[in-house]
Amino acid sequence: MTSPALSRVPSPRLASTPRLPFLLLGLTLAACLAACGDDEDGQLPKPIAIADARGRANGDEVTLQGYVTVPPGAFNSGTGENGFAIQDSTGGIYVQLDQKLNFGLGTHVRVQGTMDEQNKLRILKSQPSEIEQVQGTQTVTPRTVLTGEVSEPVEGRLVQVTGNVTRTFQDDSPYGYELYINDGSGEVQIYVYLTTGFDRATLEALTAGQRITVVGFAAQYESQYEVIPRQPSDLTLN
Repeated sequence: MTSPALSRVPSPRLASTPRLPFLLLGLTLAACLAACGDDEDGQLPKPIAIADARGRANGDEVTLQGYVTVPPGAFNSGTGENGFAIQDSTGGIYVQLDQKLNFGLGTHVRVQGTMDEQNKLRILKSQPSEIEQVQGTQTVTPRTVLTGEVSEPVEGRLVQVTGNVTRTFQDDSPYGYELYINDGSGEVQIYVYLTTGFDRATLEALTAGQRITVVGFAAQYESQYEVIPRQPSDLTLN
């Protein structure tokens, strides 16, 4: 069972106070994507490395650039907003955003926003007018790590873990589902948001000792590190 310290409360796991959608700002973004989608420089300031930004203080304004590793809105059931994640050669980060934007995995984007932290997860708070698409797409290859290595050094990145199920399906509705795996290096939580399209019965059918591989976003919720798959194909049986 989830320990009391990590219990979810009737509020988003990530966004403390959901805000109203930025409808007009969405129109601004659409115009920008059409006008400067092929412009490598774009209208926003030159970006800094994501690893550099992760070391900045909360409240610092930064501009980052990377490839989308979590599509907009995928984690909505748990976060109460429609953000996404990006990664460059130095690291990754979750971008908190109220309005759901229309781009997929591998899209190259530049994002301006304010560094912050929610439930101990480093995030970038932004809005549609501060996001633009730049030239090129790239499928980000997940970093293979041990289950015991899912911690601060890989937080924000797309990772792949393989291990035996140590704690089976736990219902954490209305946010998602939990299970735990271990490859011998340490146990890690696999957290599945309801909005990622997983079949509940498939997850409930996983048995203790069964070996699975999971690709997902390396995150932190309070003191618990976790891997969050983005879609059903991110979890495979071995």
